[in-house]
Amino acid sequence: MKAHGLLLLALCTVAAAAQSVSIRPEVLTRELEHPWAIAFIGNDRMLVTERPGRMRVVQADGKLEPPLAGVPKVEVGGQGGLLDLITDRDFAHNRAIYFCYVEPGSSSGTSTIALATAHLPEDAKRLEQVKVLFSAKPQVKGNLNLGCRVVDNGDGTLFLSVGDRFTHMDDAQKLDSDLGKIIRIHKDGSIPPDNPFVNRKSARPEIWSYGHRNPQGMTLGPDGKLWIDEHGPQGGDEINRPEAGKNYGWPVITYGENYGGGKIGEGITAKEGMEQPLHYWTPSIAPSGMAFLLNDKYGKAWKGSLFVGSLKFRYLDRIELRGNKVVKEEKLLQDRKQRIRDVRVGRDGLIYVLTDEEKGELIRLRPE
Repeated sequence: MKAHGLLLLALCTVAAAAQSVSIRPEVLTRELEHPWAIAFIGNDRMLVTERPGRMRVVQADGKLEPPLAGVPKVEVGGQGGLLDLITDRDFAHNRAIYFCYVEPGSSSGTSTIALATAHLPEDAKRLEQVKVLFSAKPQVKGNLNLGCRVVDNGDGTLFLSVGDRFTHMDDAQKLDSDLGKIIRIHKDGSIPPDNPFVNRKSARPEIWSYGHRNPQGMTLGPDGKLWIDEHGPQGGDEINRPEAGKNYGWPVITYGENYGGGKIGEGITAKEGMEQPLHYWTPSIAPSGMAFLLNDKYGKAWKGSLFVGSLKFRYLDRIELRGNKVVKEEKLLQDRKQRIRDVRVGRDGLIYVLTDEEKGELIRLRPE
């Protein structure tokens, strides 16, 4: 029996060792000011947004190019500024990009979340043909809980996350407001006729799902469906898979509480007609960018993992899933002690990370 136990322990140790992956963080640049998003534009070049309102090209060797011309006016302050950025799925042919930012409002002190498109010429020195595709309604004051992630859905539509703006959390349950919603529009800004609320009176037709607080990570999963992470209040950060027309509960249900303590609303975590999160974190990790790794560049152990940045605890979270259930989390890059803002998988199949600091880093993770 003792020998059998030792053999079992040895086998478990070997299995655990087989799951471990050694990585080497390669810092390409540490001269980005609060970078927010990264996109890959060919020839090993990367386009990065900086929250103060700049887009910059980072060359393969880490050289940082001057800011691009043609970026529209951005409202900068608090959490706001120039935020998410993606390339079109057919970027190699149409050179189209999409970006999200805080747009100045029409009255003093107000702003909104805007989604724009532009053409990026080969020299990548300026934006051309800039067009605002969507501006969230209503315009409000404040620079918190903005959301502002963008995903190319692959069917000619774009998803956009819009936060509840903190002081308007009740709007997340109102269908005549874009706040606290996932938005779905065509790439020309028009409304898809199969959106869930197109024919509902007093509902905004661009809404895909509602009851969200502050979705700061968004990607398509291996199943081709939309995945998001969103900030809860004090506790209760969530991973969700938003489906058409469904209500994700905020602020009626939450696994968090008010800052400083005290229940939110009735202090309930479930209610009929409202969706439960796929996963939640208590205490909050302040999740940010998210991406799935679908290749085996880091070996079989990491293939299929979901990666989520933590702003609060300053690590990259590797999440193993079994179906839609989280079965394991592994904390990476903790020794860098930097806020992880974005994570993307490059065209080379490697993982790239941005840190949200005054001297923000762009890091490539090399498998060893």
